[in-house]
Amino acid sequence: MDISQYLGMFLEESREHLQTLNESLLKLEQEPDNVSVLDAIFRSAHTIKGMSATMGYNTVAELTHEMENVLDGLRKSQLTINRFVINTLFQCVDALEQMIESIATNTEKDIDIAPLVDKLAAISKGEEESPFSGPPEEKSDQENDLSISGDDLNETELKVIRSAAAQGIESYKVKVVVREGTLLKSARAYMVIRALDELGDVIKTVPSVDDLEKENFERSFEVILVTDAEKEKIIQTLDTISELEKVEIIPYRISNPSRENELLEVSPEKGKAAADESPIPVARAEEKQLPVGKQGLERKIKSGQSLRVDIDKLDTLLNLVGELVINKTRLEQIGLTHRLTDLIETIEHMDRVTTDLQAVVMKVRMVPVGQVFNRFPRMVRDLSRELNKEINFIIQGEETELDRTVIDEIGDPLVHLLRNSIDHGIEHPAERQAKGKNPVGEIRLIARHEGNNVIIEVEDDGQGMDPETIRRKAVEKGLITQAEADKIEAAEAIKLAFLPGFSTADNVTDISGRGVGLDAVKTKIESLGGNVEVETKVNEGSKFKIRLPLTLAIIQALLIKVGEEIYAIPLGSIDSTINVAPNEIKTIQNQEVILLRGQIIPIVRLASVLNVMSAAPTARQTADSSELFIVIVHMGDRKAGIIVDNLIGQQEIVIKSLGKLLAGIKVIAGATILGNGQVALILDVGSLIAR
Repeated sequence: MDISQYLGMFLEESREHLQTLNESLLKLEQEPDNVSVLDAIFRSAHTIKGMSATMGYNTVAELTHEMENVLDGLRKSQLTINRFVINTLFQCVDALEQMIESIATNTEKDIDIAPLVDKLAAISKGEEESPFSGPPEEKSDQENDLSISGDDLNETELKVIRSAAAQGIESYKVKVVVREGTLLKSARAYMVIRALDELGDVIKTVPSVDDLEKENFERSFEVILVTDAEKEKIIQTLDTISELEKVEIIPYRISNPSRENELLEVSPEKGKAAADESPIPVARAEEKQLPVGKQGLERKIKSGQSLRVDIDKLDTLLNLVGELVINKTRLEQIGLTHRLTDLIETIEHMDRVTTDLQAVVMKVRMVPVGQVFNRFPRMVRDLSRELNKEINFIIQGEETELDRTVIDEIGDPLVHLLRNSIDHGIEHPAERQAKGKNPVGEIRLIARHEGNNVIIEVEDDGQGMDPETIRRKAVEKGLITQAEADKIEAAEAIKLAFLPGFSTADNVTDISGRGVGLDAVKTKIESLGGNVEVETKVNEGSKFKIRLPLTLAIIQALLIKVGEEIYAIPLGSIDSTINVAPNEIKTIQNQEVILLRGQIIPIVRLASVLNVMSAAPTARQTADSSELFIVIVHMGDRKAGIIVDNLIGQQEIVIKSLGKLLAGIKVIAGATILGNGQVALILDVGSLIAR
C-alpha cells in the first residue's frame, strides 16, 4: 500500500500534537493534580502512536507507547509526578520532534531512543534511575502446532504459494505472542504485519485483519508470509518491535495431505508450468484488509469539516485575485474615458464580486498569531532553568489574526526579543529581592489589532536598558565616537542598541552576546513593512513594540505625483493631506518642519529623496500657485509631512515584489500596476520617516 500520499497530513498532525504535548506538560508542571491535562497529554501521545504505526515509523510508535505506559500510571495515581518524570517526558517530546523533522526532511536520522525507553521503564516501576537493559531474549523458532491449515487457504492464496515455491521462494508461518497487559494490541499486530509486508507478501492472517484491528484476539496471532528473506532477517526485523513476548517462524506446511502433496511434490515439468504462471500481487489483493487502509483514510478525510491547503496554492489564488483587481481598475478607466454606461454598471457589479472574493481569500490566509506564540512557553521554561531565574510568562491576544506570509516571518524576531528579556532583562531572584521586586520575574507577550496593523509587544519587568551603558558599549565597539555619544539624548541612545554588531553582553554565550539580536529584529520587521520601537526605564523594565501590516498583498493606497512619476502611499499610514504656503515651512537644526495643530512635524521633500525633477510649487493650476501639497504620514508615534506635486486619489492596489535585483531599496516597498498598465512604485513610509 502506498502511504506516501498521506505523509503531509501525518507531519502536520504530528506537529500539532507535539505542540499540544509541550503546552500540556508545561501546564502539568504547574498543576500536577490536573487530571484533564494528563488526559490531553495521553490523547496526543496515543494519536501520534497510532498515526506513526500506520505510516510504518516504528521508532516513533515505540517511544510514544512507552510514554503511554507512564502517563497511564500517572492517570491512575500509581505513579507520582515529579521533576524527573516531567523532564523525562520533555526529553521524549524533543526526541519525537527530531524524528518527525527527520521524516519531513527525508534525512532518516537515526535517533537512539533506548536511554529514554529505559528511563520510562524505570519510572513505570517506580524507580528514579534506569536499570540496565540487557539484550532482548532470542525468539524461539521451534516448530509449533499452528492452527492455519491448507483448508484455510483459498485458491488464490494457494496459487501464490505454489508460484513462489516454483521460483525457490520460501513460505513461512509466523506466530506472534504479545506480552500480557499490552495496551492497544492492534497497534502491535499492525506493526508486525507492516514489517513482514516489507520483507515479502503477507497472504493470510488468523484472526483476520479486521479482527486484529478490532483487537478480537487474545495474545497471539498467525501470519502466512511469502518471502525470499532469510529466517534470521525476519527475526531481526520483528526484534525491533517492542512488547512481543514470543515469535515462532517455521517453513510453511499444510496439514491437509492432498494439498500438501500438491504443493510440496513439485516435478520439474510442473514446476516449470507453475513458474510460467504470473504471480498474483498479494499486497494489492489484500489491501482492503489492512488495519488503516487507503479506503479507510479516504473516509476519514471526507468526513472532516476542514481541509488542509498548501500555502503555495493560496499564494497562487491570491495572485489571481490581484490580477483580477488590476484588470477591474483598467476596465473602470476605459468605461470612464469612453463614457460607456453599460460597462460602468457591469464594472460596479464586478467590483462588489471582486471585493467579496478578495475578502474571502484574505480571510483564508489569516491565521492566529498563537501558531507562533505557542512554541515560546517551552523555550522560556528551558532558558529560565538554564539561567537559574524564575519567570512568569504571560501570553495575551493569541487569537489575533495575521496574514500567513507575515506569520511565517515573525518567529525569529520574537525569539530574539524573548531571549534578550530572559538573559539581559530579568534579574536573578536574589538581585530582584534586593531591589524590592518580586523574585519571580514577569514577561508578557501581547498581540492586538490597531487599525490596519497588528501590534505585538514583548514586555518585561526587569532591569531595563541604561542609556549610559549603551553609549559606553557603542563607543567601545567603535559604532560611534565619544563626542557623538556625549551629544546623544537618552531616547536616541536607546536606539543605538539596534545598530549592527551592538551587544551589552560582556561574554559570548549560546544565548546572547554576538551582537546580532536587535539588528536582526529591526531588519526583519522593516522587510515586512513594519517597525519596532522600544520603551524602557532603568530597574522597571522594557517594552518592545512591533507594528506589522495585516497583509502584504492587496491594500488601499493614495496615488500621488512627483514630476512625471506616480507613486503610491499605503492608506493605513496616512493621517491627512493638507495645503501649506512655502513660508509656513520653518527650519530647525537643519530640518524643515511645519507646525500642525500645535505639533511640530518634520518635512520630507519627496522629489529630493527620489532624485527626480519636481514641478512644485507650480503644479497646482490655481490663483494661488505657491501652495504645496503635503501628505501627513505616521509610523507608530512618529509623524512626517511628505511634499508631493499632486494628489491623484485613493485606489485599491496589488503589491508586487521588485525582485532580487532591486531588493534592499529602503524608500521603495514594492510596486503596483495601475489601470492604464503603468507601473507605480509604493513608498516605504517607515524609511521616509526615519531619514
